[in-house]
Amino acid sequence: MPRLRVLSYNIHKGFSASGARFLLADIKDAIRSVNADLVLLQEVVGENEWKRKAISSWQDGQFEYLAESLWPHYAYGKNSVYSHGHHGNAILSRYPILRWANVNISVWRVSSRGLLHTCILDQLHIFNVHLGLFKAERNKQWELACKAIEQRVAGGAPFILAGDFNDWNLKLHPAIKGALSVREALAQLQGKPARTFPAVQPLLRVDRIYFRGMELTDAGRLDHRRWRRLSDHCPLWAEFEVDFRLPPARKRIWS
Repeated sequence: MPRLRVLSYNIHKGFSASGARFLLADIKDAIRSVNADLVLLQEVVGENEWKRKAISSWQDGQFEYLAESLWPHYAYGKNSVYSHGHHGNAILSRYPILRWANVNISVWRVSSRGLLHTCILDQLHIFNVHLGLFKAERNKQWELACKAIEQRVAGGAPFILAGDFNDWNLKLHPAIKGALSVREALAQLQGKPARTFPAVQPLLRVDRIYFRGMELTDAGRLDHRRWRRLSDHCPLWAEFEVDFRLPPARKRIWS
């Protein structure tokens, strides 16, 4: 069967964990080394006028820069909008994105959050999410996200839900599995989701790759020295067997 490799990564807006160094070019090289078919990114900057003036190597449209030449199809959902720019989630794909939507799951005005949904092959749904820092906020955001997923995924159609859940104490983990009948890639192999934050010494299990309707063949956390000097999160990857044909690239799309 064809195999599909997925990477999920909070890139910290292109900065090192401390915020002292802008490392987007290094992040780009590292992401490419994974050879993923789908890349789900959180904390991706669409535009920042202040940083553009202050940093000579600054790149607006980080999703376009990261996707260049390797992922011809991409979607970007701006979530946090401010006077000098915006940032949000992005999905890069080797396969055509047939439709997309960025669902607003914000609970508080000071913490804008979204669920980015794309569909490839008209049957595989991809959801990218970044939930809030506080328990009450996360719980409500999850209710909104779950409702949106149930409305958008028909019957038993396969889908992937990945991102930064900020669910460090695993309180939401059983609810996510039960509500959507999904499995989590690293938990299936190791018993629990992987520790991914902070990258320099991972302690908290905040990043996940949930899936349904596919067979997991392998998964892992990228935590060697190359990755620990980049963002404040370790990336996760997973590889699946799929029982449908994967088409050639055709076009690209963004919000």
